[in-house]
Amino acid sequence: MTRLTKALLCCSALLIASSAHADDKLPAEVMHSWTSGGEAAAVKVIVDAFNARGGEWSDASIAGFESANAAYTSRILSGNPPTARSVIFGLDQRELMEQGLLNYVDAVAAAGKWSDAVPANLYATLGYDGHIYLAPISMHGESWMFYSKPVFEKAGIAAEPASWDEFFADMDKIKAAGLVPIAWGGQAWQELKVFNAILLSQLGVEGFGKAYAGDEATIKSDGFKKTVEIFGKMRDYVDPSAAGRNWNDATAMVISGKAGVQFMGDWAKGEFINAGKTLGTDYGCALAPGSDGMVIIGDAMAFPKTGKAEQDKAQALLAEVIMDPKIQVEFAKKKGSFPVRKDVDTSSLDACAQKGVAMLAAGKVAPEHAIIISPAKGGAVTDLIGEFWANPAMTGDEVVEKFAAAVTEG
Repeated sequence: MTRLTKALLCCSALLIASSAHADDKLPAEVMHSWTSGGEAAAVKVIVDAFNARGGEWSDASIAGFESANAAYTSRILSGNPPTARSVIFGLDQRELMEQGLLNYVDAVAAAGKWSDAVPANLYATLGYDGHIYLAPISMHGESWMFYSKPVFEKAGIAAEPASWDEFFADMDKIKAAGLVPIAWGGQAWQELKVFNAILLSQLGVEGFGKAYAGDEATIKSDGFKKTVEIFGKMRDYVDPSAAGRNWNDATAMVISGKAGVQFMGDWAKGEFINAGKTLGTDYGCALAPGSDGMVIIGDAMAFPKTGKAEQDKAQALLAEVIMDPKIQVEFAKKKGSFPVRKDVDTSSLDACAQKGVAMLAAGKVAPEHAIIISPAKGGAVTDLIGEFWANPAMTGDEVVEKFAAAVTEG
């Protein structure tokens, strides 16, 4: 055998080995809407770990949760589902579970003892009829107020507002300084998150849940009516270009010092982190004024049925990666969230995330409406709050009446 023949045989063997290795990879097309800078950095944590353990991630990202969800639903109904899709905890995926369109990951959950690692009330939202269908990724506090330290300093604001009266007095100072007081994301889903933050501050954790459960006395209470009043008053403190603005563009206004505050979930913190800003120096975080609790939502991964054994294996691997304690912490650091697992070391998380962990441990959290009411009811409430924001002529009594109808009839 000549040297050339040996070399060719050697190269052929390497190519065959390389091809076999590639074939061993478990391909996964993953749909998600994590497209902002901070979100992209967070999802890379999962991508890198998944690929390192034998997966082959194929990204199918679509900006905007509603747009991504519409594409996801369309693909499932057309019989061409992705391997996985990022979703939220709660009833949003219940219909797909009931119709048998999602794979469950019971074996992975049992092996990883998820029932011990995830708080019981959240674990219950991961499945249906005795099966676990969702792999929980992270928890988010939604009722945060992020603010620019330089803007506060320029406006002469010495401390975070402790009440809504103090808040509006501070917004007047920012307006007088020639800056935008509130960086407003002009989309109905964002507006509802601000409304929810105010609602919790006025009704507390228990009252928040009662309102979305359709309790008539709660919806007609002074606290609910005050919520509507405070929300409506915010119109005087946003800029004329707010309509249709994406949430991360509103965050950028605070990061750049063009605006004072933004009310948003703690994923906004990921944008500050990605921009190289330092908590406590460049920006601060506080719960909505007057709050003794926090509205929460959670990220999870759903696994549509594809009818392919290879995809089933990829789904199991992805679920395993997502619930890895180290991945949970690293993902949270990038995205600005906090881990779902209660058995991980959170000491390396920042002060905002530590507040979230403490609130969760103390039970001072109110599950967001998407967790506790149907998508139809949630959509009706979202439309209502968007309509109210766009129409100052709508009265508080009308909002009360329409909210009650939305959560009971939607």
